[in-house]
Amino acid sequence: MSVQEHKQQAPSTVSCMILTVSDTRTFETDKSGHLMKDLLEMNGYTVVNHQLVKDDYSAIRHIIHSACEDEKIEALLINGGTGISFRDTTYEAVSSMLDKELTGFGELFRYLSYDKDIGAAAILSRAIAGVRGKTVIFSTPGSSGAVKLAMEDLIIPELSHIMREIYKDYQ
Repeated sequence: MSVQEHKQQAPSTVSCMILTVSDTRTFETDKSGHLMKDLLEMNGYTVVNHQLVKDDYSAIRHIIHSACEDEKIEALLINGGTGISFRDTTYEAVSSMLDKELTGFGELFRYLSYDKDIGAAAILSRAIAGVRGKTVIFSTPGSSGAVKLAMEDLIIPELSHIMREIYKDYQ
């Protein structure tokens, strides 16, 4: 079966949760989280929850666990906390909870960032994606440019297809 046939069999919408990891943003100043929401909704996806959390390993893991246990949430989209400073713990929290990593997401994100936007500084990105149970998780840097790139070039074009692949195991 071709990729095109897989996409035709994919669900028409996916229920998503957005999580912004930041020590400084508020809901009002969460430009990247709102951008994720707008892009998802413009493309027919549903946003059922939008939260902010401080960059704290345990708190991030707790929200990931809760989201993956919630039957209403099929995709968790995280932005922020993916840098290399000591306080950036999103990558560690996400990677420690995945059943399967989608290694191509981080690889392609860094390639596109290098090619289209930031050059060699792309090596500083620790974008990651994967699956935990029936939930797909995407974790991007928190800048609105990074979110826009990840959403438009990688996540939105493949989100329904990814859910189709996950649901094959549960039919």
